[in-house]
Amino acid sequence: MDIKILDEKKSRLQFEIPGAGHTLCNALKQELNNDEHVKVATYAIRHSQTSNPKMIVETDGDVEPRKAIQSAIGRLKKSTEKFRKDFKEEVR
Repeated sequence: MDIKILDEKKSRLQFEIPGAGHTLCNALKQELNNDEHVKVATYAIRHSQTSNPKMIVETDGDVEPRKAIQSAIGRLKKSTEKFRKDFKEEVR
């Protein structure tokens, strides 16, 4: 997945995620909003068939947006692995 940086400042990052949809973007947005250092985490998709999602992440300056995103992705990964494990045990 090639992420395209559209604008980057110390506490604000805007990027595009080619090929992603609402599922990935919404999960990332929700997890970012759980971070106390993230002031804004949102995304927009003009048209799901013809445009790529654009995401904006703004922090309080104590944590850089890239670091906040990496942390959120790590938490999502742990959460999905736990769900996969729990599901596998229940469906045996």
